[in-house]
Amino acid sequence: MTDAEPSPADPERRPAKRPSTDLTPSELRAADADRERVAEILRDALAEGRLDMTEFEERLEATYAARTYGELEPITQDLPALGSAPAASLAKAARPGEVSVDWQHRIGGEPTSSLGVAVMSGFSRRGRWTAPRRFNAFALMGGGDIDLREANFADREIVVNCFAVMGGIDVIVPPGVEVVVRGISIMGGFDQPKDDALHDPGAPRVIVTGLAFWGGVDVRRKLTKAERERVKAERERLKLERRAARRQLKNPPDSS
Repeated sequence: MTDAEPSPADPERRPAKRPSTDLTPSELRAADADRERVAEILRDALAEGRLDMTEFEERLEATYAARTYGELEPITQDLPALGSAPAASLAKAARPGEVSVDWQHRIGGEPTSSLGVAVMSGFSRRGRWTAPRRFNAFALMGGGDIDLREANFADREIVVNCFAVMGGIDVIVPPGVEVVVRGISIMGGFDQPKDDALHDPGAPRVIVTGLAFWGGVDVRRKLTKAERERVKAERERLKLERRAARRQLKNPPDSS
């Protein structure tokens, strides 16, 4: 009678397990909390415009399918960690208040205009001009445009005093400028930018005061055409870089 062969369940016949201490960090199993941290980074990247919806969905699917740290790492290797985005980024450049400007060279100089009046007509101050410490604007059944996007500023703080009676005055400020609106409206409107808290260190401060009676004063931020073109070109460049990075993730170079 021959001895029975050991069954595959016999501990003596099982292959030896590799000790966890021999595993590299990339080979260790990822926890649910690790996958959630990666998913949070992806959600922030989507909100900031670093990823489009297709990229976000692809990476999110790969995140929840990942089993090890090594599978999670490539998913966010081209994205900043939570709370550590670079100071100069696409999201910043595309928003009002985030275009890089050398304010030191735009503050100072002799004012070129200090008054704008429109009575059943209109006035406009735009392009290259120097805004004074105090600019007075009056519109009666007419309209006025005060465009500060390409202007210099006589001082670090200027006041734009607007009176609109059955008329309207638009004040356009460049990105980065601090805006304070202190106007009063009576059966009219005195609007300010929604993003009034965004401003660059060292940028001028524009205080808009006055009265709108059956009229309106509208204060808003707006990029110049040249700045919009630069932002568009930067978006296209980063989009191409993300596509190239995604192709590299899907088809890593052969190391053999």
